[in-house]
Amino acid sequence: QVQLVESGGGLVQPGGSLRLSCVGSGIVFRFIAMGWYRQAPGKERELVATINSGGTTNYLDSVKGRFTISRDNAKNTVYLQMNSLKPDDTAVYYCNFAYGPRPWGQGTQVTVSS
Repeated sequence: QVQLVESGGGLVQPGGSLRLSCVGSGIVFRFIAMGWYRQAPGKERELVATINSGGTTNYLDSVKGRFTISRDNAKNTVYLQMNSLKPDDTAVYYCNFAYGPRPWGQGTQVTVSS
């Protein structure tokens, strides 16, 4: 059974930071490109950041310079460091394979509000 569990979300003030974690089980994704996605209320899910097996990263334009995706293959974990958060970053954040995503998990709620 493949399972991806997101954590680290919460309520944060504009300009604040959060670090999201995604821990995989039932699979070793050392060679799998991973991504963080988000879905805001009333909007489609969008790809926020990806990281491939070689460490190459890509980001949604609106988060460039603020978010950093990384991975620790020994821990089967992908992270998303989120800095300088804005209200528009408010969404449920999900991790998944960047290509051929598995069924979506619960995600973790990020709320940026004053």
